[in-house]
Amino acid sequence: MSKQSSNNPPPEPSGKPVLADNRMLALFAETVEQAPVAISITDDKANILYVNQAFTRVTGYAPEESIGRNESMLSDKNTPKAVYDELWNRIKSQQIWQGYLLNRHKDGRRYLADLTIAPILNDRHETTHYIGMHRDITEMYRLEQRVNQQKVLIETVVDSIPVATVLLDESDRVVLDNKMYKTLSSDLGLSDPARTFIDILREDMAEEWERMKKKKSGFHNREVRFDRGGHHAPRWYACAGSWFCQEDDRVEAFFHENSHTYLLLTLTDITQQKKHAEEIRINALKALMAEEEKTQRLRETLSGAIHHIQGPINLLKAAKTMLTRRGLDDRNIALVDILDQIRSAGEQSVAHMKRCIPESNTSAMTPVNLNQLLHETIVLLTERLLASGIVVEWKPTPVLPALMGQESHLRTMFKQIIENAIEAMNQSGIVTRELRISTWSDKHLLHVSIEDTGPGIPDELRIKVFEPFFSTKNDGHGGHSGTGLTMAQEVINQHLGLIRIDPSYRDGCRVRIQFNIHNMMFVPEKASDHG
Repeated sequence: MSKQSSNNPPPEPSGKPVLADNRMLALFAETVEQAPVAISITDDKANILYVNQAFTRVTGYAPEESIGRNESMLSDKNTPKAVYDELWNRIKSQQIWQGYLLNRHKDGRRYLADLTIAPILNDRHETTHYIGMHRDITEMYRLEQRVNQQKVLIETVVDSIPVATVLLDESDRVVLDNKMYKTLSSDLGLSDPARTFIDILREDMAEEWERMKKKKSGFHNREVRFDRGGHHAPRWYACAGSWFCQEDDRVEAFFHENSHTYLLLTLTDITQQKKHAEEIRINALKALMAEEEKTQRLRETLSGAIHHIQGPINLLKAAKTMLTRRGLDDRNIALVDILDQIRSAGEQSVAHMKRCIPESNTSAMTPVNLNQLLHETIVLLTERLLASGIVVEWKPTPVLPALMGQESHLRTMFKQIIENAIEAMNQSGIVTRELRISTWSDKHLLHVSIEDTGPGIPDELRIKVFEPFFSTKNDGHGGHSGTGLTMAQEVINQHLGLIRIDPSYRDGCRVRIQFNIHNMMFVPEKASDHG
């Protein structure tokens, strides 16, 4: 066989083409690089040779900070020596080791790593490298611990004190209840609270409810918030239920198997626990919203300045156009040149201010309880309401369907509208100062009504008040940017809702807000009078 010419490419081996193999290798390398789990490759002494992107995200160390160093750099030194001994004994025996290590992030915080290490062998069955894969499971561990602690706490409470217990048939009719259930009925002002709780749980659990019912399994610690309104504070209940079957004992069922399904439902009052958590949450919200308000004021100030500067710039453009149309002589040319310089300087200032405007925070769409948001807003504004001598009438529908929305944006929007109402009622001459807030729902819509006894808004301004930089508060003190209702309108638009000022309300101002329960485009229905 003659020697192949060096100018000709070597023949492709049988099987897959070389190009395909190269592509697969490249794909494999890219897969490892982009894998969501932290991957590192070391030599047989655990010195790092390669790390992927997820390794940097989990540990905080960039490739240039980790390659060449030993994996021990991640150790927090608190993992028992016996764990490391087992690890090395196993991988030196060319076996895969899986376990947990306490590591330290680059920023100094500890994290729990779920780690798998596997030896890489050469053709002679010698270990040349190790590949390690690990995940940060700190939060998962914490959550498991919290769940376990809550489970122990709830079981202890249930074992030591009575809880409201009710047995329901397939039609949700009460078959059996206890004394605590009757007390619950009285406390909530409901003749049959089980039906209300069942409706809430069924909607919240959706398909899971029917699946559990079919499997005759159960659920635990499903939290339900109940807003009675008025002077009654919100209450929380941890619901647990289990389904079971009972055979039909009638004679006609002898040759035909028949059974009835029952639900044993327990309702544990966890209001006190929640109150403490809500107090912490409210304090955190106060700090957070204070920062957001500073940012919003800066945003409004800069937007207002841009709005006012843009007017003279437009006038300069108009003046230049007029001079140009009249014809340019030496004097006009000089004047036009000056106008251009002033306009250019103004536009540069506007552009600079636009770059200085802080960006709006964006948050994920999550199920939102409007009753909770409104109640939190009232709590946040309690000091201002008391200082202004305003009586609040809070009339929520006890339970509302959840709305998919951006919680922080909605809370800020409600706060802005209520603050507008407070300012309106603080004007001189207003004797009766009442704020009425109510919520309700129908088949497709969630409704919110916010009424005040201020001077109201004239019919001709009901649309104009939503325009940027327009304000009805001409009190001579300034400080009103006229962007509050504009911001509210933007938030409502983001949630495919509707906001309007009710023209039929003559005792002040009534703001009506509607949201589609499923956040789909809809034709708003005419809101009926409520409250």
